[in-house]
Amino acid sequence: MHLATTTALALAGLLTLTAPAPAAAGPAAPRLPAPTGSHAVGVTSLHLKDASRSDPWVPAAKSRELMVSLWYPAAGTRGRHPAPYVTPKESELLIKDAQLPIAPDTLSKVRTNAFTDAVPAGRKHGLPLVVLSPGLGSPRSSLTGLAEDLASRGNVVVGIDHTYESVATAFPDGRVTTCVACENKSPDFGQQVVRSRAADVSFILDQLTGAQPKWRGAKLIDRSRIGMAGQSVGGASSIAAMVRDKRIRAGVNLDGTTFAPIPERGLARPLLFLGSPTMHSPGGKDGSWGRDWKQLTGWKRWLVVTGAEHASFTDVPLLAEQLGIDLGFAMTGARSVEITRAYVAAFFTRHLTGKPQPLLDKPSVQYPEVRFGG
Repeated sequence: MHLATTTALALAGLLTLTAPAPAAAGPAAPRLPAPTGSHAVGVTSLHLKDASRSDPWVPAAKSRELMVSLWYPAAGTRGRHPAPYVTPKESELLIKDAQLPIAPDTLSKVRTNAFTDAVPAGRKHGLPLVVLSPGLGSPRSSLTGLAEDLASRGNVVVGIDHTYESVATAFPDGRVTTCVACENKSPDFGQQVVRSRAADVSFILDQLTGAQPKWRGAKLIDRSRIGMAGQSVGGASSIAAMVRDKRIRAGVNLDGTTFAPIPERGLARPLLFLGSPTMHSPGGKDGSWGRDWKQLTGWKRWLVVTGAEHASFTDVPLLAEQLGIDLGFAMTGARSVEITRAYVAAFFTRHLTGKPQPLLDKPSVQYPEVRFGG
């Protein structure tokens, strides 16, 4: 199956399905649900440059430049402002790409729960680090609902815009890059993407946990407790990054075809598959999970969410509903966010902190949509 088949239903392309004309007054600004943890959440952005390699999609760019967001527990939010979901220019390009009949700046008005540059909180080397990687074409912001929740539970979370793999990535100097990789038709494109993203992740871990970290709160990160999750090709990249980099102790694949197979030696670190029934039920359309399941030799779970679609593990359905856009999904956006948050948080709590999580051991009355496969 070509990569575009499983990733194009992300933040931009998906919303073209049944977008209605907006009401005369326009819909109210969408908002993300409040995080469920006990901590206030701060967020900051970093512009990182890897001079050791050229860009894989635009070779003329001699360095690989990346924009990342860091969500983290905050000491307080007084005097701080809620962070923007995306910039107005990013919003404009995303909406144009999706051909939506809404104002170009609509996505920049989404109300978030994290506060820009709030003071980080926590004890030295006390917080796990979770990396998030979005689907092809989607910006790092498409996983904000999940990121805010993980941060509120006591994690540092780094969301990556993989440059030229998103419809829009804004840089501090005013440049906005687009999705050059989306035009790639190479038969091994999927493997190219996950290899490149795995390299991005290793570089970012170096920048956050090395001798001269790029974030002022880096001393809070426990370098021995690092995990990664991603949606679509971001989920596939979680596995590729784990194979490449032993610092990543546990990984989550949210409905992503795994284009680069796990090596024959297997993968012994914990992995969670959380997927939609059409693609990722055992015996479903995507055979990569069945292939890779056999290569997982450590703790593993294969969970299928009844009523979920490919984009259900992102902010897309929730925002679409608030904008009056009917995607035809059986599950509401609010419910899909709730389920994604609950299971991803339980997984990282178990494998990065060692605390038992019964939710992962058997079907739950609270979440009857989630069934155990594999």
